[in-house]
Amino acid sequence: MALTPRPHGVTLTAAALGAVALIVNPLSVWGIVATAPDAVGLDLNTPILVQDLEATIAAAGAAGTASRALRAIADFGRSTGVLILVEEGEGVDPEDIAADQAANVIGGLQALLLAEQTVAVRPRILAAPGLDDAAVTAAMGVVATQLRAMAYARAVGATPAEIHTYRQTYSTRELMLIDGDFDAFDALAEAEVVSFATARAVGARAWLDREVGYHKTISNVAVPGVLGLTNPRTWDLQSADTEIGLINGADVTGLIRRNGFRFWGNRTCSDDPRYAFESAVRTDQVLRDTIAEGVFPYIDQPLRQSLAIDIIESLNALGRREVLAGRLIGFEAFVAESNTPEMLAAGKLRIGYRFTPCAPLEELGIGPEITDEFYADFAELAGAA
Repeated sequence: MALTPRPHGVTLTAAALGAVALIVNPLSVWGIVATAPDAVGLDLNTPILVQDLEATIAAAGAAGTASRALRAIADFGRSTGVLILVEEGEGVDPEDIAADQAANVIGGLQALLLAEQTVAVRPRILAAPGLDDAAVTAAMGVVATQLRAMAYARAVGATPAEIHTYRQTYSTRELMLIDGDFDAFDALAEAEVVSFATARAVGARAWLDREVGYHKTISNVAVPGVLGLTNPRTWDLQSADTEIGLINGADVTGLIRRNGFRFWGNRTCSDDPRYAFESAVRTDQVLRDTIAEGVFPYIDQPLRQSLAIDIIESLNALGRREVLAGRLIGFEAFVAESNTPEMLAAGKLRIGYRFTPCAPLEELGIGPEITDEFYADFAELAGAA
């Protein structure tokens, strides 16, 4: 008789994977393209990880756009980002210089796609402050789509009509256009300078993603560190018949002065009305990334009914958590009807989900009504006197 061990105690057996907790990935990492001809110790055309904004501002020097853009972001607090420095444009005439500058910036935007592989962070908020002509803005929209990021660019035009015409150039849902810039004091220049509104939009988006949530748009958020508007527009809270009203009507964000200075506008350049609001786009980006990255443990597990149930429960648990936190109105995950026995036998499973993002309260209607019913107790009051 062979000598064999007899179990006499406790045996631990690994349980099935079950539902896993899906964690929302960090969104507040920004990426900007800028110029800094007198920068010290900062390489060109390569992703630079920025964790100490003040040190990077000092290294960037006063010339170019980098220091002003970084200062605008820093005014919203500490944040992490990626900086791409490019050379200033060169040429024999202004047209050549502008074309060369645009080509350099577009190359810098492409370099942002390498950030995750070189500095281990993915930019999710993009801009090229002060360098965003039409060609750069179009390229930025493409890069933003690839990175699932929000991009902020300048709206070109002196009048609301010109801005409306310019807005028709774009249909990218990840892109928002902003009219105008701010005035701010620059300590390096020791003077009041133009502070790029797109850079401050980057700072606002990073702050909101970090402190408030992806469901809040940049509109009606106080902008710190600014002194005025470079091109004030007419605006009235109780009337849309103003320059800002017309600009908002073109799906472009304006700048207003009301208890400080603020962005005013929620709309993206999307040609799909479901993604007209910045909050809808940001919510979609968050859910796509969180779900795709979170279900990684399920890949290559045995494809059984229990696996599909676990995946559905993981997604619905995420949805319940976000609804409870007030970042979603509703969420539901389900097994798609497109699954066939042949697909399942081939190791292919399709899961669907639907959600309702939080829309911003863009228009509040309040109806006054004159009534005499509050005189009802008047006689009793007179008698008591």
